Amino acid sequence: MSGGIFKSMATVSGLTMASRVLGFVRQILITGVIGAGGNPVADAFWAAFRLPNMFRRLFAEGAFHAAFIPMFQGKQVDSANGEAKAFAEDVLAGLVFILTLLTAAVELAAPAFVYLIASGYSDDPEKFALTTLYTRIMFPYLMMMSLVGLLGGVLNSLGRFAASAGAPLALNICLIIGVLLYADAETEITGMAAAWAVFAGGLVQLGVLLWGAWRQGFLLKLRMPKLTPELKRLFALGAPGFISAGAVQINLIVGTNIASQQPGAVSWLMNADQLYQLPLAVIGIALGIVLLPMLSRRIKEGDEKGAANALNRAIETSALLCFPAAVAFMIMGGPICDALFRGLASDALSLFGGRSSAFTAQDVAMTGAALAMFGAGLPAFVWHKIFSPAFFAREDTRTPMNYALVSIAVNTVLALALFPFFGFLSVAFATAFAAWVQVALLAHRLWRLEHFRPSTRLIGRLARILAATAGLGGFLYFALGYTDQIAGILLDRSWLAVIAISLAGMGVYGLFALAVGAAKLSDYKTLAG
Repeated sequence: MSGGIFKSMATVSGLTMASRVLGFVRQILITGVIGAGGNPVADAFWAAFRLPNMFRRLFAEGAFHAAFIPMFQGKQVDSANGEAKAFAEDVLAGLVFILTLLTAAVELAAPAFVYLIASGYSDDPEKFALTTLYTRIMFPYLMMMSLVGLLGGVLNSLGRFAASAGAPLALNICLIIGVLLYADAETEITGMAAAWAVFAGGLVQLGVLLWGAWRQGFLLKLRMPKLTPELKRLFALGAPGFISAGAVQINLIVGTNIASQQPGAVSWLMNADQLYQLPLAVIGIALGIVLLPMLSRRIKEGDEKGAANALNRAIETSALLCFPAAVAFMIMGGPICDALFRGLASDALSLFGGRSSAFTAQDVAMTGAALAMFGAGLPAFVWHKIFSPAFFAREDTRTPMNYALVSIAVNTVLALALFPFFGFLSVAFATAFAAWVQVALLAHRLWRLEHFRPSTRLIGRLARILAATAGLGGFLYFALGYTDQIAGILLDRSWLAVIAISLAGMGVYGLFALAVGAAKLSDYKTLAG
């Protein structure tokens, strides 16, 4: 991996890590205050939050960029920045027009959209009404995230990743403040405060991106919308790109609807989703954001060899980082949930009125089981973010879309077929399985097109990474048997013991990786240069 990729990824990963750490704080506070499976407010808030949060991920983490960046960079390569800026302004006008109509439609017909997200709530009038209210408050966030995605695509194309990567910090800060201010209120009021905090977080994020665009001289003017040939091409590329890059998110929306048939399931899935999103964001999404403009530029300049090398190194780096996270989730799913949502949450909330976490033992067991399922799919979630840009950079969004549709079909059929037997866990399993199907199809197609050939180095490193990961798994399984003894040393806090085991596991994995040659320090000495 070149120094350029490393430095850009470090910027994105660092800011994303900060956002996700705050996201943990946010999640701990929300679950601690309103609970999970036993409170209809929790299910209502997370179901309503699922749709705007999905669009945040789609626009801010790659789907919109899949169509926009290659076209924007093509205009930069072929002409001056003036034509690229004019194109971006046409896109802005079109987005504002379409999203204004969509937002108005959802505000007017919110119950219909809630039924689309969580049809199971129709049997519970209170939960359905709360979800409808929260949806109306939060849905304008979609428009704000779409504009954030556009401005982020412009800045990423210019090699400026900090503003778009740092903007999500605002959402978590606003949610933390909103929940803390109303932590002692009725849970319905706390839920409403959290919903308005999402709205406020969108405004702040948009402000950050406007400031970043202004600094680069790319502050876009709002024009009257017109359907230009370039805009038609963007929509033609963007529609399949939106489906293909967002298949995982679409699968989660489908899963949310199915899981809404089981009380508490939406909250359990959402909490597990938030946990596995940390390594996915820091590794897969960060790599995907950096990789797309880099592949696009190299391909347009005719450097196919450089593009293939970048893809190989991205896969190697992602495997080194995501394999241990996947194993940790599969082995420690329950203890991680207990540590964060019960132990740490209770200690944190004790500072604000002496209350304990509303997250129950059942919530821990169910969320932990879902996290283990998602953990099994983590490498596929990450590699999807790496393989997809290899198509998008060549302005091929249709092939990934076709495979995404297969993934969505597999996910839906599996979840529905298994739900009567395994309940909401069928949703987590189906999401992970469908992701592996999609990645296998993407990799096979790239192989046939000769755009991807695993190098000898990649094959050797993957084998060594698997060996180091197996060593980590053995250590974690062994160490968890001594959780109580470790907690006795650490102020009788089991959550501190789980964190200590996790940190020790990181060190053990690092030693295993160096010992078996999964990573070599010499590979990274020149990356910062």
